[in-house]
Amino acid sequence: MRGDCGILIVDDDAAFAALAETLLTETGYACRTVTSGEAALAAARDEQPRIVLLDLQMPHMSGYDVCRRLRERYGRSVGIVFISGARTESHDKIAGLDLGGDDYVSKPFEPGELVARVRALARRLEPADAAVAARQQPAHSLSPREIEVLELVAEGLPQKRVAQTLSISRKTVSSHMSHIFEKLGVHSQGQAVAAAHQLQLLEPHPSKRVLGLRPSRRSTVATAALLGLPVADVLHIFQPV
Repeated sequence: MRGDCGILIVDDDAAFAALAETLLTETGYACRTVTSGEAALAAARDEQPRIVLLDLQMPHMSGYDVCRRLRERYGRSVGIVFISGARTESHDKIAGLDLGGDDYVSKPFEPGELVARVRALARRLEPADAAVAARQQPAHSLSPREIEVLELVAEGLPQKRVAQTLSISRKTVSSHMSHIFEKLGVHSQGQAVAAAHQLQLLEPHPSKRVLGLRPSRRSTVATAALLGLPVADVLHIFQPV
């Protein structure tokens, strides 16, 4: 992405494309016009558009396909307005909005309406910088405390013991687990632990550490609580030989 071209108009109807570009340019938007879905995707790779006016019916690639690919690449930082002169029934509009469009304009249209719709959409779009930052965040976005909680759960501690080990309330542990489930897209502690292992978020369990390495203090305390032994005894068990 090398810039922001403003409005990308995608339509093989030259008369409509020329009218839309004139209206929007006079309003202060920078515009670029292409005549096919393939050209639209190439233009978007060169310069991320802010809003795309997208004809539904084009040769080779439909507007629906273009919308899907733009959503995969840019999420909600790009606004998409479907344009159609043939598919103007209510069910057509509903389908377009359900498939990822932000708005739907039927041809012919009032020039002022098109400009007003573009302005309204621009006001409610997610900022492009925020979208980029979100994509750069770690896939899991777990906080350090949530990882601590999940490590102890992975070692077999019930939530009551987790709360005691970390000196927090059981309600707080439950809250952390709810956030963990949501962030990892899972529905149980077992699924959360499995997902965390796949993402390499957890330290190895003390019993699986390489012989000669001393476990972390946190893991040692958790293991002692689980086994019902004094911490000193657990440290002796895993003491390098």
